[in-house]
Amino acid sequence: MLLMFPLLTTLAQVPPMPTPQEIVVPQTIRPLPGQLDSVLVFNSNSPELVQQEGILLSTFPPEGMAAPAAHLNVAFDGRFDVFAHHIAKAATPEDLRTLYLGILLHNPGPEVVTVDILQAASYLSQPDAPFIDLPAYVKNDRGGVYAGPGSRAMSDLLRGQRQAEFPPQIVIPPGASRMLLNLPIPVKTLKPPINGRSTAMRLVASGRVYAASLAQFAPVDAEGTERAPTLAEWEKQLQQGGLAGPRDRAPTPPDQTTGQMIYGRVAGVSQGARWQAQVVDKNEWTLQIPAAGQAFSYGLSTLRGGTHGTGQIQTAPMIARYPDTAYEAHGNYAVEYRLTLPLYNATGDRQRVAILLETPIKEEQPKLPGHLRFFDPLPRQVFFRGTVRLRYKDDQGLPRTRYVHLVQRRGQRGSPLIELNMPPGDRRLVQFDFLYPPDATPPQVLTVTSQPG
Repeated sequence: MLLMFPLLTTLAQVPPMPTPQEIVVPQTIRPLPGQLDSVLVFNSNSPELVQQEGILLSTFPPEGMAAPAAHLNVAFDGRFDVFAHHIAKAATPEDLRTLYLGILLHNPGPEVVTVDILQAASYLSQPDAPFIDLPAYVKNDRGGVYAGPGSRAMSDLLRGQRQAEFPPQIVIPPGASRMLLNLPIPVKTLKPPINGRSTAMRLVASGRVYAASLAQFAPVDAEGTERAPTLAEWEKQLQQGGLAGPRDRAPTPPDQTTGQMIYGRVAGVSQGARWQAQVVDKNEWTLQIPAAGQAFSYGLSTLRGGTHGTGQIQTAPMIARYPDTAYEAHGNYAVEYRLTLPLYNATGDRQRVAILLETPIKEEQPKLPGHLRFFDPLPRQVFFRGTVRLRYKDDQGLPRTRYVHLVQRRGQRGSPLIELNMPPGDRRLVQFDFLYPPDATPPQVLTVTSQPG
């Protein structure tokens, strides 16, 4: 999504973009070791643009509900995550009502249920985290660098933070509901009147709970002053309302292999919140660095139609979804990648080893096997905005932690995130972590390169 627009006075002031030329780079791409875990994710991203209030996602049972098809009947118990990403836009210039996003949890059982909020972040694009132009590479050790609410929220969770607005625990009595989130997406003072909110949480429930995300315009009092909806008003909407709108484009069925591929927006319960792996050579405990002047890469968030010849689809499967929404959690928004690279210099020479994140041109089967394609000059489309973390020992043997905010356009080659001078026989453990940010377009690759030291 794009919530900021450049001010264009005349077309003549905008220089035409040179036609991007493809650059083919010898660079093997490998399947990423490991797999997603089994943690369930309440994944609310459709409709992305909300102009008609209603149910965004409900995992409640359908019995007794006015719109049974709007309720997917999935309970959460133990560890689960919440992800919600929605936009409000005035349907007409005069309709500047504030849209509220509510996330409700319900305890269906006879015992009290506690829900621990381990980490949580929720940001508006305006004013919390506007889509500003940032350099491709900015150090972000203190977390003050971000472009968009998804970028900022993922940076917070990567650091294990919980915003002060969220309590450490919610207590839900038997048969009762409580609000996990009840926050506005205001547009009244914005030009154009459009705003978005990204939310991500890691939770632990002591018993079974159902969840629902709902969209409702702010009620007004007798003087016309807006207020937040109450718990009772949210419960009424859940029980008596239908799906929010307008609906997004329906996705292409997975078995369709011709024509345009539409991934669709996600609304349902996906399975997989973290991809954790030791990135090693087959049947080994180490990862041998490439020969001098060479490189290899591992796919990140690879998906149907974009596996770069590996055949590996990392996309989280949906265990419950609405029929007009995505078949898979394309993009793996808010999924954490926690990768350990035990680098080993098995050559007889000193090597300068670099770790990079890159955004090659998406391919299912490469035109030239063993190569990746990039653009030069780069097109305008930004395909990645987010913070990554690297933990390693530097050339003096000192432990280092580095956070870097990256902005990459389609077909962009990466710059070194870290460089290590490795003598023959040297072993160096590198940990690479990030949460896949909303407003990014998959896939990316993690690249290891070597040059003579």
